[in-house]
Amino acid sequence: MGCASSIHISDRVVYHSGKESEEPPHTHSHTHTCTPDTGHRSSAGGQGSLTELQFGPMKLYEDQLQVLLVFARDDAQSSSFISACERCGFSCSVCRTPEAALECVLQKSPDLIIIDHRHPRGLDGEALCRSIRAVSCSHHTVIVAVVKRPDREEATVMPLISAGFNRRFVENSSMMACYNELLQLHHGEIRAQIKLRACNAVFTALEQSQEAVEISSEDHIIQYVNPAYECMMGYQRGELLKENTEVPKSERNKPDLLDNISSCMLRGKEWQGVYYAKKKNGDSVQQNVRMTPVIGQGGKVRHCVSVNRPLNDHNKTEKSCERVQAESQTDIPQSSKHKDRRKGSLDVRSTTSRGSDAGSSQRRHSSMARIHSMTIEAPINKVINIINAAQESSPLPVAEALDRVLEILRSSELYSPQLATKEEDPHTNDLVGGLMMDGLRRLSGNEYIFTTKQLHHMTSHLTTPLSLNDIPQCIAQTMENEDSWDFDIFNLESATLKRPLAFLGLKLFSRFGVCEFLGCAEATLRSWLQNIESSYHGNNPYHNSTHAADVLHATAYFLCKERVKQSLDPIDEVAALIAAAVHDVDHPGRTNSFLCNAGSELAVLYNDTAVLESHHAALAFQITTRDDKSNIFRNMERNEYRTLRQAIIDMVLATEMTKHFEHVNKFVNSINKPLAALEENGGSEDEDSVKSVLTSPENRILVKRMLIKCADISNPCRPLELCIEWAGRISEEYFAQTDEEKQQGLPVVMPVFDRHTCSIPKSQISFIDYFITDMFDAWDAFADLPNLMQHLDNNFKYWKSLDERKLRSLRAPPEEHA
Repeated sequence: MGCASSIHISDRVVYHSGKESEEPPHTHSHTHTCTPDTGHRSSAGGQGSLTELQFGPMKLYEDQLQVLLVFARDDAQSSSFISACERCGFSCSVCRTPEAALECVLQKSPDLIIIDHRHPRGLDGEALCRSIRAVSCSHHTVIVAVVKRPDREEATVMPLISAGFNRRFVENSSMMACYNELLQLHHGEIRAQIKLRACNAVFTALEQSQEAVEISSEDHIIQYVNPAYECMMGYQRGELLKENTEVPKSERNKPDLLDNISSCMLRGKEWQGVYYAKKKNGDSVQQNVRMTPVIGQGGKVRHCVSVNRPLNDHNKTEKSCERVQAESQTDIPQSSKHKDRRKGSLDVRSTTSRGSDAGSSQRRHSSMARIHSMTIEAPINKVINIINAAQESSPLPVAEALDRVLEILRSSELYSPQLATKEEDPHTNDLVGGLMMDGLRRLSGNEYIFTTKQLHHMTSHLTTPLSLNDIPQCIAQTMENEDSWDFDIFNLESATLKRPLAFLGLKLFSRFGVCEFLGCAEATLRSWLQNIESSYHGNNPYHNSTHAADVLHATAYFLCKERVKQSLDPIDEVAALIAAAVHDVDHPGRTNSFLCNAGSELAVLYNDTAVLESHHAALAFQITTRDDKSNIFRNMERNEYRTLRQAIIDMVLATEMTKHFEHVNKFVNSINKPLAALEENGGSEDEDSVKSVLTSPENRILVKRMLIKCADISNPCRPLELCIEWAGRISEEYFAQTDEEKQQGLPVVMPVFDRHTCSIPKSQISFIDYFITDMFDAWDAFADLPNLMQHLDNNFKYWKSLDERKLRSLRAPPEEHA
């Protein structure tokens, strides 16, 4: 056991680690400061250490405990307590006289005082305890009386309690008995007092708050008001607290409002709304009030905390506040406890009369009052208010169910499903973590530096695509069925030497009249397509220009569907085609989570939020506008260009997976469900109502987002051979990311994508289950895509069959085919 101790005694000799020196004779005390016995103790801090405590939402820190032993003489009992303090790691002082003990209390404010009350004639413990309790700094000190073991019948402890003792300790000179007593005191009364002492900080905050705060009992008896409440209501605190005053009520409040508030308090629910409070002069003042019930003894609501803000006449309230404050400084005596607590802190009642500070405060609170009186409400707030109102007239089971509804609505993740039923599926969890999160905390100093310097040198090696009329025959034949969903993009990739985007883009943009809409020449479009394609990374297995061409093809296919054509305008179609072409430009073949964990330049630039999607959108416009020869927007009218630009950006950002479920659910609730209701209404559709649903500006945005999202991850809905090829490519890209994460010491975002252990069929099943099925069900209900849904069903069965045979590869071994 390590113990550095110093002992002060009356014969002027000081013992400290075996050394001697002269000391004045007045101290009459011993002090032991000890390091903890780490073999026996884990929670108490050693000298200078801090132990963290939790007090509700407040974090506290406990310093080394200070213990004062008051024993008239050394004996086995005092020695055992000294040894026990050493073992606990407490700082221990020993005093021999009441005078020395009182001096020590004033100087050190000990947490625990142990007084020897076995020999009242030599040391009157009760008198000393009363003297200590008269000192203000001892209010939160735990005081223990050491008493003799009773010879006969057990005596009452009431005299000790009346004197101010917290508890007694029947003499026991066993060091372990003393040690156990100290541990129980520490984790019981002492820590309770530390937490009570921390309440001073809470009361100081309440006293200095410029919002009126009132605390009442369950019987509506006022138990506390802060100075701001005094200012607002015209009362003085002493008036409200001295005679069990009830909360003043205004006759202007309707009875059902008061019943509503009482009902909320009894059920332990917070209430917020507009309420009339009665001032001392009889006036009723309208306030924005938040009332919060507080559970207390017996698990019942014992207090109600009200925070009140005036809705109007705020400046007048401020002026009356100053007047009441001035009066209160002379008229209201503060209790000794509050004097001690606030002695060294700013008196809030004098702050509002200080020149510019007062003006700033008035302006700030006047602005807040205007904000609270505004009638602007977000839709979600309106929904919550309607549910709150409905609860009041509902049976208890319905009210409880609506409580749960309100909890869900107040969540910040309204559209993200919980994985409660899929926790055992590592593939689903890894896909969600890898695709829907922006990364873990950075755990490594390694940085993934990503730039686009290689782009220019790539461009110089590419041949400019020919005009649409001069496309080579072999490429033209490959694109003959580009209007079919079963179009094979990999044949075009091979025929164009991995430049499918420029050729397919020329044909599709021509079919949709993009050049005519933009007012640009075909040569400008050709140059733009070349620049965009050259900015894709050809060495990425998946996120390359072939993927961009595939998404462009799917986008064009969806744009030809009748419901989509009814919903979108020409500018929407052009925006969708351009967004599809650029949606992954300059993709590094790594996920957002990887870039955030690696501290990449892009992650820093975009604050770890939608990193790649923000980069794709920004770079697309940089590439387009940096050279007039490829600027397809050059001839557009300014307002039309801004509308087009915003639509493109919105669609590219919609491909970010963190908001996947939000986009899908909004589409279903705002479009699918209203259309289904119209179709069920008498078996016929109201054309005007359908048109209203399809063409409202908000719903057009949802359609465009859903369209590009489905186009972006449509691989599982392609014919089986195309689906298998895409699955192999994305798996290889994820394998490469996992390899690099391990090499660089980064967090492995998707551990199941280890090339040595991964089951590709399982990963595809999880992706289809979690992301694809619901989304394409919704898109099919809107756009009518039976062929896609058939492919999806076939592909899912294919992956399922491989998984059931415990196969982890893309295909079954050749012998199984035979």
